[in-house]
Amino acid sequence: MKKLDSEKTILLVIGGITLLVVIAIVIFSFNEQKQTKGTADVVTYTQNQSDRPKVTVSDKSYDLGKMKVKDEKTAEFTLENTGNKTLQLYKISSSCDCTFGQVEIEGNKSPEFSMHASGSWTGNIEPGKKAKLSVIYRPSIMPVSGIVTRDVYVQTNDPENPKLTFTVKADVE
Repeated sequence: MKKLDSEKTILLVIGGITLLVVIAIVIFSFNEQKQTKGTADVVTYTQNQSDRPKVTVSDKSYDLGKMKVKDEKTAEFTLENTGNKTLQLYKISSSCDCTFGQVEIEGNKSPEFSMHASGSWTGNIEPGKKAKLSVIYRPSIMPVSGIVTRDVYVQTNDPENPKLTFTVKADVE
């Protein structure tokens, strides 16, 4: 009788784990579909098209210098649309949960995006206009010491620059 009870227990545990895995897969699939729907309004172009957006950036890296773990520092980068069609920014994320990207276009700020960012935010920069990308580093979230580099990734509809990487470097004490 004890052998039968232990076999039932093992089967229940295996069944429970299987059910949790299936639920996790369903939730992950739903989130991926939701994120894809959010960027469905992104207009795509090819490099051969003369009428298209073109992103020009001020710089792609910045040294934040020395900082303490409890400090927060921000680097700002300028993105300009030098093309003749609307430049779209989307799928912003970072290389670490301690690093955030936030875009400001004509006074309107996006949410802060981090490593596991998901959402349907899309920013539009009209031809001749600029946006500001703030890369915010908060080492207290993932404490480290020494020289570190962190990245923020921004996808665009510029066919020559579909994914931009902005890097900050800091010496954390």
